[in-house]
Amino acid sequence: MKQRTKARALALEVLYEVDLAGHLPGQVFSQRLADRAESGNAELTEELVAFANEIVTGVIHLATQLDHVIEVYAPEWPFDQVPAIDRNILRIATWEFAVTKHTPTEIAINEAVELAKEYGSDTASKFVNGVLGSLADHEDEIHAAFVAL
Repeated sequence: MKQRTKARALALEVLYEVDLAGHLPGQVFSQRLADRAESGNAELTEELVAFANEIVTGVIHLATQLDHVIEVYAPEWPFDQVPAIDRNILRIATWEFAVTKHTPTEIAINEAVELAKEYGSDTASKFVNGVLGSLADHEDEIHAAFVAL
């Protein structure tokens, strides 16, 4: 797994736990870093840890709006029926390519598909790719909506 993918995976783990258990994001983030260090898997640089934290903070701050955008531009997938892991992968990718525009669309989608393969069900990667493809068609509209916030 590439380094930035590992950072996204850390962010996904945190967002998933916060989403399901309602734990405090900062505490979950710290615990995940501690768990990685204990297991000898603390390979993330300070820059990558900061990147993961930026994702967590950005996605949590805009989760409701991200969910709404995903529902509007990909209505064929009822968002309330989307598994929590897939929901958070979609939030991360949408935040990256449409809200912050820090990551090129193709890269954000490819990274999301990789996370779905690693953490989701057998069909998650196809689902994530399809939803994000629909969102990518409206990237500029989505970005404009978030700039207005």
